This record gives sequence, C-alpha cells and structure tokens, in this order.
Amino acid sequence: MIKMTEMDRRQFLLATAAASALTALGGIPAQAQAPKVLRIRSYSDLQVLDPAYRLAAPEDDIFRSVLPALITYKSGGDKWEWKLDAAESIEQVDDTHIRFKLRPGWTWSGGFGELTAEDVKFSFERIADPANKSPYQSDWAALDHVEITDAHSGVIVLKEYFAPLWSTTLPTGSGRIVSKKAVEALPDKKFTTTIPAGCGPYLLKEWQPKQRTTLVRNPDYKGSAPYFDEIHILPIEDEKAAEVAFDARELDFTQIGLGTLAGYKGQAPAGTALVNKPSLAFIWLGMNVENEILKNEKVRKAIQRAVDVDSVLDAAYYGEAARSTGIVAPGLIGHRDANLSKFDPEASRALLAEAGASDLHLTVHLQNKTDYLAMAQVLQANLADVGITVELVPLDSGSFWTLGDQSAGDSWKSIQLIISRFSMNPDPAWATEWFTPEQIGVWNWERWNSAEFGQLDKDGVKERDVAKRDTLYKHMQDLMEDSGAYLFLTHGAAAFIHRSQLRPGLWPDGKPAFHEFTEA
Repeated sequence: MIKMTEMDRRQFLLATAAASALTALGGIPAQAQAPKVLRIRSYSDLQVLDPAYRLAAPEDDIFRSVLPALITYKSGGDKWEWKLDAAESIEQVDDTHIRFKLRPGWTWSGGFGELTAEDVKFSFERIADPANKSPYQSDWAALDHVEITDAHSGVIVLKEYFAPLWSTTLPTGSGRIVSKKAVEALPDKKFTTTIPAGCGPYLLKEWQPKQRTTLVRNPDYKGSAPYFDEIHILPIEDEKAAEVAFDARELDFTQIGLGTLAGYKGQAPAGTALVNKPSLAFIWLGMNVENEILKNEKVRKAIQRAVDVDSVLDAAYYGEAARSTGIVAPGLIGHRDANLSKFDPEASRALLAEAGASDLHLTVHLQNKTDYLAMAQVLQANLADVGITVELVPLDSGSFWTLGDQSAGDSWKSIQLIISRFSMNPDPAWATEWFTPEQIGVWNWERWNSAEFGQLDKDGVKERDVAKRDTLYKHMQDLMEDSGAYLFLTHGAAAFIHRSQLRPGLWPDGKPAFHEFTEA
C-alpha cells in the first residue's frame, strides 16, 4: 500500500489488549481496513475551483476528479487521445452540431439530483455568456446554444466550425459540468474553494489553506471506482521543498526540479521511479508596454537582446530544458523553428542609446521558486551588463496569480518585467488566446494591444486547413516577439518521482488524473 493510516505505539498497545480480551470472550470481529491514502504535491494552493473562473492548473487537477465531463483525455500514454466520461455517446453530426447522450443514473452529491442535459447546457452556456465575464469565454466563443432533447440527451449547436473543440474545450476545464441547481442556489451564482455538488470519482472533503486539500471516494459514483480511498494534496510551491518532503516519506508522488532529474542520471533511488514527460507549458519574460519605461519599443527590444537565454536556462534546469521558439510547443501545429531575436549585448546597448535610455531601474516579478529565482538572477546580471538595474520581487503563488488581474485591485500597475508560466492544452489556440486585446487586465499582463493578433486568434479557431492554421499561428508568435513585449524562454519539462509500487495516471504532458492512480 502507498500509505495506511498509522497508529502510534500507545494506540497499538491498546488495540492489542482489546483484541486479546475479545479473543478470550470468544472471537474477534471483522476489523475495518485502514483507508488507502495517496499523498501528492501540488505546486500551489487552490483558489478557485469553479471551472468558469479557475486560475491555475492545480485547480483543474482537483475538479478533474470531482466534476464530470462529456469526454476527457486518456492517461498512461504519450498520445493525446480522448475517451468518454459522463457521456454514453457523442458524435459530431456536422460542422456545427455535436450530439451527446449522458450515462443514466449519475447523481450529484448534496441531494441535487441526477446529472442531466440541463446541467450540460447550463455549464457550457455559462462560460460562453459574455455577461458572466469568464476568462475562458473564448473556449466556447463559437457556441450558439445547447439544445435539450430529453433528460439525458442534447445537441451542442455552434455558430460556426470550431477547430479546438475536441482538443482544448470538451476534454479540459471548460468542458467540466457543474450542477445547475447547486450553482444557482449560491448567492453569487459561482464558487471558489468549495464545490457545491460533485459527480465524479471523488468528493472534496476538506480544504485546509496552505496545508492540505482532501478528496474522498464518492460512494455514489457510477463509473469505475478509484483505487485510493483518499487523496491528500499538499501545496508545496518549491520543487526543492517537495523533494525534501518526498525523501521524508511525506509524499508518494511529486514533480521534481530538472536539476534534480539531471543529478539522478537516469537512475532512480531504491524504491522509487522517475517519469519525464515533454511539457506543453511555456515560460517567458513579459514586459508591460504601458509602463513609462517599457512603452518605448526600443527599450523592450534591447532587453530581449541583452538576455542570454541559454545561460538563464542552464542556471535553472542544468541542461534538461531547451530554449523555446515561442508559446507553441514542439509537435503542435504552429510551432516555430527559430526565434526572431538573438543574444546580442552590443545590439542591446545600441538600442538603448537610440532610445535615449540610461540608468534604468526595473523590477521583475516572479514566483518564489528555486528555478525561477535562478533564472531571474542570471537575467539580472545580463541586464546589469548593458546598464539596466533590476530588482527581483519574488511572490507566493496566491499573490502572484492575481498580480495582473485588473478586477482584483491596482497591483497590475506595478508590473514592469515579469517571469510567468502558463499551462497548455494540445492546440495552439490555447496558447494564443490569453494575449488578445480582450484579455488585457485578465491574463494579458503585458497589456499588449494588437488588433491584428486578436483577429488572427478568431480566424485560427475557424480554419479547417491544417497547413493554413500552422502558418497563421507562427505569424502570431512573430507578432508577439516583434513587439518586444515577450522574450520566450522554455517549455521546460515535467519530471516526477514516485514510490515504485505506485502506478500514476498521467496525461501525455504530465497532468495528473488522481482518480486513475493505482498500485503497480
């Protein structure tokens, strides 16, 4: 077993004495087995579990096992393939109609009744409705409505063909279904750190801020029963701290730093196993184009050329992560072959001179993690070499992920340089949609406003021709880099360590499906 609830010595002695007494009285009753508990590290604490308003990938990880979807991705392999989840069947009838039928008998917790087509309609239209201001509205931008056929059946009706529907909308967070009755009963018609009703393999039992999130097996779940009785999710922001916790046997599974992976040289310690997955995520240095210093394009392009990205990555990832050529990872439509800008300190100094910029002082915001700090320190030295003084501002994940959200206050005004990382799904539209004009003050923290980019983002999701989509998304990344507002760093990699008796359920890029973890 991965972990059984342990008794201390006093409890053990009391239990032994009690068992002896029962034996003397004629026998021992059947003893309840200790729960099977899986302990997993998450890189940040949860903030918003509502699929329409989620903030970061760890929240997807949780509600992936608590909320149903029509389809979801298969785990355990290296190819992106979907499978049925709450849908008994689903088919695309034509460009704008997708017919589905739900599995009967799936019920919501909390007495909210059966999962119905009305819940599907409510969930998808809720994200699509601009009035609700979901940051994921573009995932359902092509949705016209969901037509209900009967209690378990319906048709998703689109306004036009939508290329990413099967790759980044239906199988991911925007395809998760919530209970209409449960959500509409809430005062604000949305939720954050609790889930009003679940219908997945697990239920959210408890959230202890910055300590632990506990999922427990859903006794009413009608799908395949998960192996573990409980999942304990420990928020540990730094990989090094997570590695220490794993070595102390406080975790059964965790992501590790690429420096640690390199140190193992392919040989896992006894009793453990290593997993290395190619990452679709992207990490970049962004620049706020509305900032008084950075509104000058020549200054931004000078910063691009001042940074030795290879050295930045070596400091953080020890040769285990390659430089990225954009926000679209290798293997996906739209992946570029090369960057437009290169490391050239002399060109950087010349651009600064042309801009009349000298004795510049800037801040760089970043998450307080070992690898980001290592990157930032090299970046700081590179910029100092061309005459730019940089102050590092490390933040915990909660503070960082609301930094550029204009609705959360005025912190966005403090952004100058920022090292950020976005998770990805396997379609280029899921990379580009966060940098459109509509996302300024939401996820577009650089506040770059390109009407051409915004229009291309709309065109890309409607394009049927794969070659044309490829060209379009490459050009979009050219526009980003040519603006000077973006320095693309890396896609990184997703490296994990786990107990050898554990078989983790992972998507091809390493995203966990908690309910599909088993013993080997």
